[in-house]
Amino acid sequence: MEENGAKLDIGEALRYLGVKDDPEGAMARAVSAEAERLLRAVRPRYVYRLFPVERTAGGVVLRGSGVALPGSLAGRMLAQCGQAALLACTLGAGFETMLRAVQARDMARAVILDACGSALVEAGCDAAERVIAARCPGQYLTDRFSPGYGDLPLEIQNAICTALDAPKRLGVQVTDSFLMNPSKSVTAVIGLADAPQPARVKGCAYCSLAERCALREGGKSCAD
Repeated sequence: MEENGAKLDIGEALRYLGVKDDPEGAMARAVSAEAERLLRAVRPRYVYRLFPVERTAGGVVLRGSGVALPGSLAGRMLAQCGQAALLACTLGAGFETMLRAVQARDMARAVILDACGSALVEAGCDAAERVIAARCPGQYLTDRFSPGYGDLPLEIQNAICTALDAPKRLGVQVTDSFLMNPSKSVTAVIGLADAPQPARVKGCAYCSLAERCALREGGKSCAD
């Protein structure tokens, strides 16, 4: 399903629900119906900016952004990159309002809607990547990686949102615990290089949420 360039992957929503190998089952049909309602009401919005990459003794700095990316993950991902994109994507307050209304009537349906929201905001990030790739022909994108992956701290959410003017442009704020509000919001970094980038960041080993992940509790992974 697609809205404004963002394709909502039903399989991805099912994975958030801990369901696997059920493309034609009752749950898949319920997810598809909820996804249709969501796409009629909400669309992901995103902003991004490109910055030159500068390597320092303290880590990677995105020159002119006010963003420093400490740790080994950012250094490895951006080792061959001359520039990087900062990205923020959100479903906005409209999704929060929709979810609360459904929670008041039907909690089972609300769980499905929440999973569809997670899949849709990731689809918005995918759509943004396609736009960035089209804007930068001849450049190769790294995997998208976010604060909380590996040793990239959540604390840099604030700096990324400030660099993108996300509070004003998207209505996205960062809480005192460095989480995003509205909740279906994502910040990320994407490197751009002159050669293909093989490094991968998918999987539990890179994720700060691994110890409390619903997918892992069900014996699954978002990298599956």
